[in-house]
Amino acid sequence: MTDSVALGPREYQGLQIPAAGTYTLDAHHKRVGFVARHMMVAKVRGHFETAEATIVVGEDPLQSSVTASIQTATVNTSSTDRDNHLRSGDFFESEKYPEMNFRSTSLRSWDNGEFVLDGELTIKDVTKPVELKVEFEGATVSPYGQDVFGFSATAEVDREEWGLTWNMILETGGLGVSKKIKIEIEGEAIRQP
Repeated sequence: MTDSVALGPREYQGLQIPAAGTYTLDAHHKRVGFVARHMMVAKVRGHFETAEATIVVGEDPLQSSVTASIQTATVNTSSTDRDNHLRSGDFFESEKYPEMNFRSTSLRSWDNGEFVLDGELTIKDVTKPVELKVEFEGATVSPYGQDVFGFSATAEVDREEWGLTWNMILETGGLGVSKKIKIEIEGEAIRQP
């Protein structure tokens, strides 16, 4: 239970959006994942077990902001060998760089529940801009009396921009791992007292 009093959704441009306030990502209702091409013929999906985010919903929703941290050692692709390789110096170098961080810089293009969240993603001390396409899934009051909203977000990034350059060239041409990575995020956020 929480000490905050639910305010319930409010209307904005014909949508029911969350009340203004500070929300945190619900650890039990989230997926912070990615998709890479493997040997140019198949997709490999993975996710991070541990990720936290704080979302400040503004009175003007376009003034909202997000900060997030992701524990790189919690990568999970359902393959122990691949996960250990991703934690190594060839990729995330998890012992030296235990976190990836995201900080939003602007929110724009609100249109019927879809908008763009611009921000900066830091991996291995390299910070680059990222554009997340976000879909607002709805706002409600939970059975526990908490303001809750749902969202999903996607982006495509070039992993080499963050120094994640390991690869192998296949005998038939092409690469063992795609340079382009699709980011997939889904979650619920709960307003804090």
